[in-house]
Amino acid sequence: MKAKSSFLLAPYLFFSFLASPVFAQSTPPAPKHPIVLHAARLLDIETGKILSPGEILVQDDRIVEVASSVKHPAGAQLVDLGDTMLLPGLIDAHVHLFLHPGAEDLQTVEESVPQRTITATLAARDDLMAGFTAERDMGTEGAGSADTAVRNAINRGDIPGPRLRISGNAVDILGGHEDANHYNPEQHVLSNATYANNAAELVTVIRQQFKEGADFIKMYETGRDSLRDGVFSTPFQYTEAELRAAVEEAARSGKHVAVHATGEPGTLYAARTGVVSVDHAYQLSEETMRIMREKQIYAVPTFAIAEYFAEHASSAAQADREHKMIDYHAQEFRKQLAAGVPMAAGSDVGPFPHGTQARELVLMVKYGMTPLAALQADLLNGAKLLGWQNEIGALKPGYAADIIAVPGNPLIDITATQKVTFVMKAGVVYRTP
Repeated sequence: MKAKSSFLLAPYLFFSFLASPVFAQSTPPAPKHPIVLHAARLLDIETGKILSPGEILVQDDRIVEVASSVKHPAGAQLVDLGDTMLLPGLIDAHVHLFLHPGAEDLQTVEESVPQRTITATLAARDDLMAGFTAERDMGTEGAGSADTAVRNAINRGDIPGPRLRISGNAVDILGGHEDANHYNPEQHVLSNATYANNAAELVTVIRQQFKEGADFIKMYETGRDSLRDGVFSTPFQYTEAELRAAVEEAARSGKHVAVHATGEPGTLYAARTGVVSVDHAYQLSEETMRIMREKQIYAVPTFAIAEYFAEHASSAAQADREHKMIDYHAQEFRKQLAAGVPMAAGSDVGPFPHGTQARELVLMVKYGMTPLAALQADLLNGAKLLGWQNEIGALKPGYAADIIAVPGNPLIDITATQKVTFVMKAGVVYRTP
């Protein structure tokens, strides 16, 4: 069930979407007068230190001052958030705005792109209300470049949503991971990704994706996965040379490639070529982990989606397989942490309900990270992965005023991140207790 939300009143505030069927025509601009946020605690994400109390002075869309007591300029509005902790807005490095719970492949077949774009705008709203002020959309799953329109509408203030980095349609081989392989081939059911079968085709597709507005390229490098008698295996889709051609073409435009890659040798090929992230990363060899550590390539574990599939399996046998895969991944995740592989937080939300993806942080802690390390993976590493370092991910003067409040102390109980009570993005308040 999605959490209820409410908004402050005009002119600088919003109204409740969930309490009213009326949809906003636009996002209001940041107020011209200063705002002072006051809470019982404030987390310095870089050091792990807590200010008590904590205050933030916001002017327009920027943080001006952070301290236990900041200046209260004439005309400033004080927002007292009581017994909460102030944090930077959360970052989800792996989302699917164009997906919702249910059969992913059938959404491409049964739902039009306009319908799915409406779904995406609602998903963006739900994620923002849950405290996610920045996200990386990892493929529209068959909706082409429709995410360009969603991102641009958010940027213009037409609709509410997180800051977005988008990839357009993901890229896959013929017969690959997303290619509707269980359907009758004579029906010519569309793939959920865009075909590219060799280096030349990859270059063509990448250029088209960038023309249509993509910020980066998402490629499927492995699948489908198998775990038998404790042995994990997954076929690679692109050779190392093909991946390198893609990475080099993206770099020509100052952009990068992220890969769906669950295991070897595909994960090694991806690391060698210099992708920006290896998403899912169930299995990484010692060599792959070394390269990822040295090149600062992020692993994005996506535990939340695996848990959801296990809990919503269609049979006891499938549930057992999913749980065994989670156990295997958790074991490998602990090895990756010990090896110093940099981590970012991405939930793969979409196949499970938008707005609930803070569960990913809870699971990262469950499987081996400290709460502070999980928050730093989400905020500091997430900001770098999305290319917004020194802009978001910390509460510092000059940074964007992307700020949330949670009850209690997430360094003690990380589940506090699932109970966001206040959301500000770019100086605009979207949710209040």
